[in-house]
Amino acid sequence: MQVNFVDLKTQYQELRGEIHAALEEVMSGASFVLGDAVAQFEREFAEYCGAAHCVGVASGADALHLALRALGVGPGDEVITAANTFIATVNAITLAGATPVLVDTARPYYTLDPELVEAAVTPRTKAVIPVHLYGHMAGMDAVADIAARHNLHIVEDAAQAHGARHRGRRAGSLGVCGCFSFYPGKNLGSYGEGGAVTTDTAAVAHSLRIYRNVGQSEKYIHPVVGFNSRLQSMQAAVLRVKLRRLDEWNDKRRRFAAMYSEGLADTGLVLPETAPDTVPVWHLYVVRSPRRDELLAHLLACGVHCGIHYPVPVHLQAPYRGVRTLPEGAPVTTAWAAQILSLPMHPDLTDEQVAHVVDSVRSFNP
Repeated sequence: MQVNFVDLKTQYQELRGEIHAALEEVMSGASFVLGDAVAQFEREFAEYCGAAHCVGVASGADALHLALRALGVGPGDEVITAANTFIATVNAITLAGATPVLVDTARPYYTLDPELVEAAVTPRTKAVIPVHLYGHMAGMDAVADIAARHNLHIVEDAAQAHGARHRGRRAGSLGVCGCFSFYPGKNLGSYGEGGAVTTDTAAVAHSLRIYRNVGQSEKYIHPVVGFNSRLQSMQAAVLRVKLRRLDEWNDKRRRFAAMYSEGLADTGLVLPETAPDTVPVWHLYVVRSPRRDELLAHLLACGVHCGIHYPVPVHLQAPYRGVRTLPEGAPVTTAWAAQILSLPMHPDLTDEQVAHVVDSVRSFNP
C-alpha cells in the first residue's frame, strides 16, 4: 500500500466541478487581478477567522513581510520569533529591515517558549511573531501579556493553522495581524502561491492594501515604495470553493491524528501533545525518534511517504549564523531537528492507510 504525504489529486477530483465553475466565472469576467473573487474571498475569510478585515497577498511570506511594514517595523527595530520555524518567518523580519531574535522551543510543544520571549525583550523590540507551528497554537495568553506590558505588536504566523482555535478564538484573530499562507499543501491551499493578512485595525488594512499594490493609494499615486504582491483572482476563486470545506477537512485531520496517537502510544516514539485551551488543526503530525533516519527509510520501504519539518534550524542556515538566540544556540530546537519526522497527514487519507502507517511504524522496533 502506498500512502502519500499529501494527496492534492484526490482532493481536486472531489472538487473538480465546483473549481471549474469558479474559474470559468473569473475568466468570463476577465477580472484577473484584485477582482470580485478576491474581494469576496477577503470578506469570507475575515468572517471565518473572526477578524474585521482580510487583505489578500501573493504569498504567506509576503503576508508576514507586509504586515511588519504596515505596523511601521523597520531598521533599528528587533522582532522576536521562534527558532523552530520555516525560514520565511525570519526572512520577513530581515526584508522589513529589522533584526530577528530567535527564542527556543517550549517543551513538550514545538512552539516558542513565552518565558524566553520575556527575556529577549530589549528597548529596540517592536514586535513578536508567535508561530502556530504544525497546526498548533502558540502560548497566546502569555505572549499577549508580555506584549501588553512592553507595548509590542503581535503578528501571528498562522501559515499552518487555518481554523485552529485558542479559547474559542481562531488563529488570525488574536494579534494585531494574522498572516496566512495558501501554498497548495496547506489546510486551505490555492493552486499556486497565495497569502492573506487578517486584522481588526482599519488603518493597518488600508496600509496593507497600498503596500501590496506597488505602493499605490489610487491609480498612479504612490505614497510609499510598495510591492507587487496581489492575490490573483483565480487563486481567490479556488480558495472560496475550498473554504466551505475547511472545517470538515480539519475535523478529518483531528480524527486521523487521534488514530495515530492511539496506535503509536506504546512504540517508544515521542508523540505530539496539545496545549491546554487549544484546538489544533494538525497541518502536520510530527513524532520524534533518535533513530529518525532509519525509521524514515523503513517507512519509505513500506510505501509510507513522510517529511521532515525542519531538518536544518534557521540559526544554522547561512544567512542567519550569528543571529541572537535565547538560549544561545537554541538547544532544544537544534537537538529535535535531528529527531523529528512528519507522518502522512491530509484529509483524503483513509482509515486503512492510517492503519498501514501505524503498522509500518510498529514493525520498525524503535
